[in-house]
Amino acid sequence: MTQGTETVRRASSEDFRAAMARFAAGVVVVTTLGDGGSPRGFTASSFCSVSLRPPLILVCLANSADSFATFASCGHFAVSVLGPEHRPLAERFATKGADKFAPDGLSRTPGGLPAVAGALVELDCEVHARHPAGDHMILIGRVSGARLSEGARTPMVYYEKAFRFLA
Repeated sequence: MTQGTETVRRASSEDFRAAMARFAAGVVVVTTLGDGGSPRGFTASSFCSVSLRPPLILVCLANSADSFATFASCGHFAVSVLGPEHRPLAERFATKGADKFAPDGLSRTPGGLPAVAGALVELDCEVHARHPAGDHMILIGRVSGARLSEGARTPMVYYEKAFRFLA
């Protein structure tokens, strides 16, 4: 298909990945407890609000993630919105096979879920729905609690395949 002087073609997986890398997105760590109370979690940049009434958010998780089975069956999860000081934790939770729950930098929500200590925002969520979407699962959570850090702080963003911050 041609539009003006530019040719538009079907996007390959590589084209699509490169295009999405140019969209700056916030960074969160999503956590829950699995069978026997074992903590599970992952870093995500596919996170957004869905609805105010009821308060709903969504986050996407790769089907190949180590924690996929736990999030495919959990009833509750927590979302921690990260600032630049949380970069080591973001990297740790994004690394397959890493010891994600080493004690440094973590805390517990009032409901007992693991969370990132000092996060910009901490959300408690009840699973509202799950939807398969290609090689990911869309996890929709109903927000049951929110805690905000003191004062306005700079968020961490993911852009061009790297963690960055706003100046």
